[in-house]
Amino acid sequence: IYNRGVEKRKVFLDDEDYLRFIHDLFEFNDEEPVLKLAYYIGKNQSSEVGLPKIERQPRKCLVELLAFCLMPNHFHLIIRQKKEWGITEFMRKIGTGYTNYFNKKYKRVGALFQGKYKFIHLVNDAHFIHLPYYIHLNPLDLKFPEWRKKEIKDYKNAFKFLESYRWSSFLDYIGKSNFPSVTQRGFLLEFFEGTENYKKETSKWLKEIDLEETKES
Repeated sequence: IYNRGVEKRKVFLDDEDYLRFIHDLFEFNDEEPVLKLAYYIGKNQSSEVGLPKIERQPRKCLVELLAFCLMPNHFHLIIRQKKEWGITEFMRKIGTGYTNYFNKKYKRVGALFQGKYKFIHLVNDAHFIHLPYYIHLNPLDLKFPEWRKKEIKDYKNAFKFLESYRWSSFLDYIGKSNFPSVTQRGFLLEFFEGTENYKKETSKWLKEIDLEETKES
């Protein structure tokens, strides 16, 4: 699933915005109604996203959030549905909740995202195998945009940049705790044979990239 800001505008303007969206990825993944919360930074803040801890019953997740990446003007999610209409409900909560937060913070009105979210149903091996790499490499657009043309000259620094980019699930997938509670990684890590192998294969994929493999057939 992916979506971008209306008119390609930025939807994350500072660290607080990124943290709020990541918090929402966790909080809204629940069959129960969204709690009305006052979001603040205080003594009860979460160690992961710097927002309040919530005393609640265990979640009944709508979806499994396998992977994510947030960019200044768009986001990518890999989701596996757990209950009927789970993805629809989850994305409704995300779209409404984050837009309300953003509009209130920046004193604006109207739609924030470019219409309904877009999705590709992962029905073949090429999508399944290559899409996690592609999503986790997206942050390279900010510093190494030539990666898409396989023209990176300094792979070491490019990969080092990926390891410093907080706003995705990549760090958790390579064994560096970042936002571990937000994603359900067991399924993909079993397929990719663990964190060390995923790191190695991501580096390899960057050097041998074929973006055609990630396109919808």
